[in-house]
Amino acid sequence: MESTRPDSVRLDAQPGHAIRRLHQISVGIFHQETQDLNITPVQYAILQTVRDLPSCDQRTLAGRIALDTSTTAGVVDRLEARGLLARRISPEDRRVRLLTLTHAGELLLAQTLHGMERTQERILEPLDSEQKRQFMMLLQLLVTENNDLSRAPGDKPQR
Repeated sequence: MESTRPDSVRLDAQPGHAIRRLHQISVGIFHQETQDLNITPVQYAILQTVRDLPSCDQRTLAGRIALDTSTTAGVVDRLEARGLLARRISPEDRRVRLLTLTHAGELLLAQTLHGMERTQERILEPLDSEQKRQFMMLLQLLVTENNDLSRAPGDKPQR
């Protein structure tokens, strides 16, 4: 039987591979910019989201950052153990834990801000201002239109 597969596949021509590589680069830059702070991009996203949505529950948090609930719970556990987040029982539903930043969490988030901003600048540095605008517009379109295909879909962005 004759194969219809090509002899070789150019990985660098595949969008999925390029997106994975850009993610690796993004995480690498984030770690360079925040190396003294002992924080990951996911931890930053959780702290920032809890700051933006005080007293949110873990399920809401997971939806906002498009992370599965079990992974979110593990990261929240680690942030709570470090004294960066606090959980309290919801007065409406005792099964729900509400999240708030501690003073230490607020401080770490403030210390991370410059590094996070530098990370974003460095990722897009090779592009001119119009290319940056187009890239972000197209990236948001791809994320929004493909959101339901994710193993952990994020909440629909507000327009």
